[in-house]
Amino acid sequence: MENTDWLVQDDGSCIACEIPNNWEWSEKPYRLYRFLTDLEDIIETVEDDRQRLEAIRPLVRRLLTSSYWLQGEYREPNPETGWSVLMLYDEIDFPLTVQTVVWEPKKVSPIHNHATWGVVALISGEEKNTFWQRSGDRENRDRIEKVGEKILLPGDIISFTADAIHSVEAISEEPTISFNLYGETNYQQRFEFDIQNHSAKNF
Repeated sequence: MENTDWLVQDDGSCIACEIPNNWEWSEKPYRLYRFLTDLEDIIETVEDDRQRLEAIRPLVRRLLTSSYWLQGEYREPNPETGWSVLMLYDEIDFPLTVQTVVWEPKKVSPIHNHATWGVVALISGEEKNTFWQRSGDRENRDRIEKVGEKILLPGDIISFTADAIHSVEAISEEPTISFNLYGETNYQQRFEFDIQNHSAKNF
């Protein structure tokens, strides 16, 4: 089965994206330092988030294809929470966070947005992403409704615009490991949504 790249937009729509065909990627390792430098160039020169994500997704695929050390760079899930985060890069005053995230089987995330662009590449396991959008209720802006879902397999890459709302469920029998990349988060606009009470709180 071929891998797929996806873009999730603010309205919850999930669209397939073309994967550039460049076999030179596998000829030599794509080092993390070079990946970060290429990312910095994109961040400084491309202002539109959709265009940024279009430029960043191939770099993420190139990194994961050629840098096999990433397969083992993660923390075992916390027994109490069922998940873990290993920060690979998070420099003060630089708008970029690079991490690996691990979920125990059957664990489900809160429904949330990220308040920044993001790219997630699945390394192992399977996860189901469920997409939501604000309902348009003028009296309750935090009322959301489900608009779709997508199951990700190893090698798949999914990207998000800043106000895309989703939840994640680890659906394989083994831990699900992903490589996650995020821009500079506006924490005042990052929310966890409660679909029962039609409310949201900072996340």
